[in-house]
Amino acid sequence: MILDEPELEFGGAARHIDPRFGITNYGPADLGAPDAPRAIRVGLVGPADQLDGLRRWLERCREPIAAKDEQYPHLFPEFPGCDTDRGLHTTLVFSDRNTRAISSRDLRAIETAGQPAALTKAVSVYAEEIRALADENRVDVLLVARPEQLLETAGRSSGRPDTSGDPSMGAPDEPPPGQFANFHDLLKARLLNLRQPIQIIRRSTWDEATRPPEGHSRQDEASRAWNLHVALYYKAGGVPWRLLRSPTELTTCYVGIAFYRSDDGNALNTSVAQVFNERGDGVIVRGGPARISRTDRQPHLVRADAHALLLQALDAYRREHHTAPARIVLHKTSTFTGEEARGFRDAADERFIDTLEMSWVTSSEGAAAFRPGDAPPLRGTLAVLGERELALYATGSIEFYRTYPGMYIPHPIGIRPITSAQNPRELAAEVLALTKMNWNQTRLDGRLPVTLRTANQVKSVLRFCPPDQAVATRYAHYM
Repeated sequence: MILDEPELEFGGAARHIDPRFGITNYGPADLGAPDAPRAIRVGLVGPADQLDGLRRWLERCREPIAAKDEQYPHLFPEFPGCDTDRGLHTTLVFSDRNTRAISSRDLRAIETAGQPAALTKAVSVYAEEIRALADENRVDVLLVARPEQLLETAGRSSGRPDTSGDPSMGAPDEPPPGQFANFHDLLKARLLNLRQPIQIIRRSTWDEATRPPEGHSRQDEASRAWNLHVALYYKAGGVPWRLLRSPTELTTCYVGIAFYRSDDGNALNTSVAQVFNERGDGVIVRGGPARISRTDRQPHLVRADAHALLLQALDAYRREHHTAPARIVLHKTSTFTGEEARGFRDAADERFIDTLEMSWVTSSEGAAAFRPGDAPPLRGTLAVLGERELALYATGSIEFYRTYPGMYIPHPIGIRPITSAQNPRELAAEVLALTKMNWNQTRLDGRLPVTLRTANQVKSVLRFCPPDQAVATRYAHYM
């Protein structure tokens, strides 16, 4: 069966399936709200020879940027500009006072140091300048120009280059990178106690004369502007779009659980949970230790830790929303043991929550679908393989775009519900909708639900944090 493309909500409760067209036509979801960011004070940190050019490009983005071409107008739409009367209905505010240049002496030290000393030096130098600017409390978001002198990665275990958090680089259906130390993750781990989120940007994003990193193509200028400005808007506290929810539906808390090992490899795997609602508000919860099962070689929690983790997530939800959810949807990157399931149920029962739905969501499913012709299956193609086994194409050909926009052969994700009050179609439709809650890119075809996509992003940063380090609770600090 083929699921309909989920709609999103924008300004004035208007609906559209594509984030860019929804924002262009109706404005962001929080348009007119008292706390919507009408002006975003941006701090700039980076090499002096980048800051002027970056600022000029951002000023240029106040006006519309033409679409890439006319062949695929829905895939490559124009950027409407960023000002108070168009697009996100906000404006970026800069000042010389909120700009910090990295000294040429420090840049030379980064360039001449060998790895991993260069990476350590770059993170220390940038962290000092960022913290000094953040402490003055005059900015909402810090935009950080990455040093060109720094090589792509250090200690890389994957052949794929580091994108360092730049939302303009890479396609949403790319396979996840291997574990390695990079500038993005180390810098964010160092600065998780700041009030303001940071956004890291490469010179090739705004400077057409600079080639993108090896192994990457550059998106068209309008797409780069879209991705960056949506990320900045979300990090400033805005709501670009939200999931649709009927007033008759139960209020839902979406929780994603993933696992990671500390950077030194000595610590046991540890769980991390994300707590989201239909607005996309994300709260980070760091759980206790996990263990590798001898049976399936996957990480799992003991009953007491599963119980404690969900209680933490519910406490975080209550602090954020001043109420308890009526329903919990829990996504996990590994199978559920009976002990884990009982621990999660214990927590739900303790807080008098009747509806708890648990699913193991795999990043790749062994099954494959084919359709006549050369085009891949449509996004939304759902195969019910068994009573508790679904295969969902979250990437694939898209009728609205009139093409398959990916670079790789799409593979379905697997959904293995342990408990669910929904039928397979409703369950998969909710997962498909959650793939669209991604503020690092503005196409409609994310691959993983926001629960697990962000859990994977967060663990890449948290693995560099000691267990006793206080960490930020907003997802905006990790993306």
